[in-house]
Amino acid sequence: MSFASLGLSAPILLGVAEQGYDQPTPVQTRVIPLALEGRDAIVCARTGTGKTAAFALPLLERLGSAERRGRSRVRALVLTPTRELAAQVADDLARYAKHTPVRSTAVFGGVSIRPQIAALAAGVDVLVATPGRLLDHLGQRTVDLSAVEALVLDEADRMLDMGFLPAIRRIAESLPEERQTLLFSATLAEDVRALARRFLRDPVRVDVGAEEPRHEHIEQVVHRVDKARKRELLARLILGGGWRQVLVFTRTKHGANRLARQLTADGLTAAAIHGNKSQGARTRALAEFKDGRIRVLVATDVAARGLDIDRLPHVVNFDLPDAPEHYVHRIGRTGRAGRDGVALSLVSNDERTLLAGIERLLGHRIPVAAA
Repeated sequence: MSFASLGLSAPILLGVAEQGYDQPTPVQTRVIPLALEGRDAIVCARTGTGKTAAFALPLLERLGSAERRGRSRVRALVLTPTRELAAQVADDLARYAKHTPVRSTAVFGGVSIRPQIAALAAGVDVLVATPGRLLDHLGQRTVDLSAVEALVLDEADRMLDMGFLPAIRRIAESLPEERQTLLFSATLAEDVRALARRFLRDPVRVDVGAEEPRHEHIEQVVHRVDKARKRELLARLILGGGWRQVLVFTRTKHGANRLARQLTADGLTAAAIHGNKSQGARTRALAEFKDGRIRVLVATDVAARGLDIDRLPHVVNFDLPDAPEHYVHRIGRTGRAGRDGVALSLVSNDERTLLAGIERLLGHRIPVAAA
């Protein structure tokens, strides 16, 4: 199977090839033809399966083949739960659209709204947005969604977890009833299915989870350690193992800040990202982490949604998450695209119940490192 066999045109195929992709992933193989037919779809796909291209490429195909008439109004809308994911999706769209006339931009909070207003006024075909900032633009009448032909709800489960359902409903009121809607979610809990019933018409369900081995390229290890000695163990593992790029998860924003400061004092370059950080600080920290200037990035679950880091070798759960599903999301940041990765969990006595819940979800015990 090739991208050309999916019905994509030459300009888009060139954009894909320039990103180094030659074969579509399972989710792309199944979703792209459906999307090109104009069907609504519910897609259950985990992070790292190539879902962004699964909706981006057919959107570009649809919009690139239509004749542009004067200043364009927004014709496709992608809603994402976080700023980082919105920026990442917009970057991917721009790369895939390099050889097409399709224009895209992202709007999200934490940064000035004025450049966004200017970009929208200049004309945008595909708009990537977080719900809160998009409501700001709708309130100021700086965006017109009356010509939207396609809506994508990306990471719908996380948007619901973050309380965005009322915002999604208000945004939907500004969209034409006749449109294509694609919903992507890592899980299909009842609230996600209810969202799909409300906004999708006769959708096709695509579930790629059963087709792909879960974490077969990720070595999972538990280190049992006293809570007070977690930071000491983490620094020793990073320094002793010569780890150059480590994503570390904490349960709280305060904990992320404290751990980043402590690791810096241990001689490691470290930074924290979470919801209380400005968008500029979060973007800067992520860029420095990707290019190697920062060795350790400490993040909360919400701030880490949408992080797309090539070849990330190590993920560490400094604190176990309250929800077992979040463990799956966290460790899925490594071991992508057939590459090997390591996911370590530092587990104190008070987290034994959380570990048991994770192991029940996984269906197996996680090996414990020798003391």
